[in-house]
Amino acid sequence: MITAKMVKELRERTGAGMMDCKKALTECDGNMEASIDWLREKGIAKAAKKNDRIAAEGLTRAAVDGNTAVIFEVNSETDFVCKNEQFLSLLDEIQAVLLANKPADLEAALACPAKDGTIAELITNATATIGEKISLRRLNVIEKADDEFFGCYMHMGGNISTVVTLKGKADETVAKNIAMQIASMAPQYVDRNEMPTEVVEHERKVQTEIVKNDEKLANKPEKVLAGIIEGKISKNLRDLCLVEQEFFLDPNMKVSQFLKENGADVVSFVRYVAGEGIEKRQDNFAEEVMNAAFAG
Repeated sequence: MITAKMVKELRERTGAGMMDCKKALTECDGNMEASIDWLREKGIAKAAKKNDRIAAEGLTRAAVDGNTAVIFEVNSETDFVCKNEQFLSLLDEIQAVLLANKPADLEAALACPAKDGTIAELITNATATIGEKISLRRLNVIEKADDEFFGCYMHMGGNISTVVTLKGKADETVAKNIAMQIASMAPQYVDRNEMPTEVVEHERKVQTEIVKNDEKLANKPEKVLAGIIEGKISKNLRDLCLVEQEFFLDPNMKVSQFLKENGADVVSFVRYVAGEGIEKRQDNFAEEVMNAAFAG
């Protein structure tokens, strides 16, 4: 069954009209990703927007200590708690413990010894005191070689955090600029070599259908069409790759050019956005009032 909520989500992700979204969902048996492709192939939606709506509260942190960097996320139920001094102190302590212990995963992190018990116990105590559920959602510990250097950036106090590892001529300004680029432009890969084959093939399938449905290209030779398709693939995927993006401080320059001019190469990066991918509870206050009225 195609619901109004599904149509609304598809509209938000593609910018297509309500009836087109409903038709796409019907044609694709309610499959959201397939419906996005269907709309793109018909030329109704220009691109598939990622469903990256921030749906939970909390903060991320990124910090560096020598050859070790950590990036982690702690969630709360409301954004009000994110300004709470106890919550911020909890993040400070978790950060120090993670840098000192370098846990391999979330389970190991929660078991790490802190000043008053383990990290898990610190979080339990904070939950009891603050009155909201607090949780350590994820973390990443990054180790670098002596000939590499870190870039670290936190946006809006930790709404977005990034850690980038670079190689070459160490420069704090260059490192921070690349970390800010990653925070602002949200690349998924360093370059095309890092991009999975299935991502490229999926885009090729979509662009092939778009070209097939374009009447203006109906009489073009196969070789010309193949070139058009490859050009469209390259254009649509380039913003997913860090080095192919426009440099945020100078749109006339690619990130790859900025790196080359400064004698640096990107080894890897990690980017966290607080609450990304978590479904937030949607309160329907009108419905609650109606239910309360009938219950009374």
